[in-house]
Amino acid sequence: MKNKCLILTSIFILLFGCSKKKSVDDSDAVQTDSLSIYLSLANDVNLSYNEKQLYNKKALNIIIGQKDDSLNKVNLFKIANRYYNMSDWDSYKSTSYLILDRSEKSKDSVNLAKAYTYLGDYYLLKSVSDSAYMNYYAAEKIYVRINDELNLAKTYSNKANLQYQEGALFESEVTIFKALKILKKLKNVSNQLYDCYNTLGILYNDREEYNKALEFHNKALEILKDKSIPAELQLEATSLNNIGFVYLGMKNYRKAKYYFHEGLIQDNLYHGDTKLYAMLLDNLAYAKLGMRESDGLPEQFYQALKIRDSLGLTSGVILNKIHLSKYFAFKQDSVKALKFSKEAVELSRSSESPSSLLESLKQIAQVDPKNASIYSKEYIQINEKLQKTERKMGEKFSRIEYETNEIKDQNSNLQEKNKTLVYVFSICTLLGLFFYVYKTQQAKNRELLFKQEQQIANENIYNLMISQQNEIELARIKEKKKVAQELHDGVLGRMFGIRISLDSLDKVNETEAVAKRKKYLNELKNIEQDIREISHDLNREKSELINNFVAILGKLFEDQRNTYSSKLITTFDPNIKWELISNTLKINLYRIIQEGLQNCNKYAKADIIKVELRNENEILVLTIEDDGIGFNTKKTKNGIGLHNIEYRATEGKGTVTIKSAKGEGTILTIKIPIDPNHNLHNNDI
Repeated sequence: MKNKCLILTSIFILLFGCSKKKSVDDSDAVQTDSLSIYLSLANDVNLSYNEKQLYNKKALNIIIGQKDDSLNKVNLFKIANRYYNMSDWDSYKSTSYLILDRSEKSKDSVNLAKAYTYLGDYYLLKSVSDSAYMNYYAAEKIYVRINDELNLAKTYSNKANLQYQEGALFESEVTIFKALKILKKLKNVSNQLYDCYNTLGILYNDREEYNKALEFHNKALEILKDKSIPAELQLEATSLNNIGFVYLGMKNYRKAKYYFHEGLIQDNLYHGDTKLYAMLLDNLAYAKLGMRESDGLPEQFYQALKIRDSLGLTSGVILNKIHLSKYFAFKQDSVKALKFSKEAVELSRSSESPSSLLESLKQIAQVDPKNASIYSKEYIQINEKLQKTERKMGEKFSRIEYETNEIKDQNSNLQEKNKTLVYVFSICTLLGLFFYVYKTQQAKNRELLFKQEQQIANENIYNLMISQQNEIELARIKEKKKVAQELHDGVLGRMFGIRISLDSLDKVNETEAVAKRKKYLNELKNIEQDIREISHDLNREKSELINNFVAILGKLFEDQRNTYSSKLITTFDPNIKWELISNTLKINLYRIIQEGLQNCNKYAKADIIKVELRNENEILVLTIEDDGIGFNTKKTKNGIGLHNIEYRATEGKGTVTIKSAKGEGTILTIKIPIDPNHNLHNNDI
């Protein structure tokens, strides 16, 4: 009760203890946590059936509202498993069909095959053998196609069990050996190997091939030495019971008793597997009866009967009543012997279990000699009918496989026809595409040629502009010479005249000298101002001359900022001596920066672009960096733009380095040596 309260308190806190105002992410997180808790509670053995049903339904409602992906299907399988554990077969079936439908729509082969297996298990439990076989066979075909050997082996094992139950012993043997052939190549498949060996042991025992039965049951028992198999499965007790049952068939009651006793003393058997405990107890009592021992009899028969009756194990109850009839016949208590045999017959008829009815009729014929002929006649009729049914079921299984393969062949033929149509259509499409690509490529080539011609024209214009700048420079030099001449002939002449006039003041009286001195000082101030203006004009012209290339780049950067949303950060090293860099190199630098920015705009999807020009030991370093999507430099071929950048850098005896990766941006680095000797003849900008 305390556990339940704690669990309910946890759910209350989870659902209502948070703030009402949540983001979408918070809601998703809470929903995921709730799903995990509901699935856990739906599997809690301490909760009642109704409580587990409630939590499983809540979990299912969450899953149905989520996106249909692989995780969604995994959770749906968990829902189905919990319904299986609760024996809610209708809900188990509907959930399995839901997974099947979603897997078909999403073409999820793995989960589709698993859903078929779940449905096969459902129909096996419901004794609808043909539907069970059909689903197992559908799963088998998918596992073969996707080469999932482990699940293929498991499916073979399921098919073999179904074939065994329907009396198709030979087909079951063939199928189980198919599973073993696969499993022996795999690792960590102890559980599956055990199931196969155990099934073969049971199968050979039914065919009264007792030595083979013991061989495979002992192999199964040997497998259980692998400690990775959970002890709570009580597989060792199962194998000991099966070996004892083989010895019963061999009439070796002493050995049968030994193995049944060993099975009964396994740890926690009664609580771990009550059904198996009752079976071992009944078999042990029957072995004692075979040895004519009376120790613990008939109490052990009655105890086993009580357990089986409480669990609703009809076939077990029938077998127990048959054994009690045999016991009382041995004790010569004909009344009780007849009573239990009649109860066994009636229960077999009401449960519609032909095999149990055969055993019951066989026993009642022995304890009721007067009516033995009637029971024997009924026994023969039912036995013949059962053999025909088993034979039909074997044929039905073969027919299911044949019809499924026939449909598959028809689909294959239809697919071949469709393929032919697809091929014809594809060829026509490829031809059309070829002509389209050819025409498109022609147009692109014309466009590329136009761009190249435009680029050459731009460079010619830029060179013409630079040449014009040279003409302007010559005119400036002439103007400077003229200014120098004016300074020499004009300003210096005026200054010389003032100096002579100042010298003459010594010969003039003080009153007159003061007025003249003031006049000459004003004249000196005017001359000083003229000199300062000439000096400023000359300095401004020099600065404009040096920074002309920087200004051109500034215009390019301004256009970039005005046109694109990316943030542009530019850095210029003041130590770069642009006057020592050739006209050709400046053109190439301009085009490299222009091309780099264009690549960032077209492909990078960057938020920030950085352009830096710096001088490193007389090496001009240009870096263009972006924080965009980047690319794989090993797989991506260089386009025309990058080829142009490399070509222009090579012209200046420089190098190009590109560093990039997907999602990590791109860094383009150009390094060009500054060679004054190479550029002295071309100080053009």
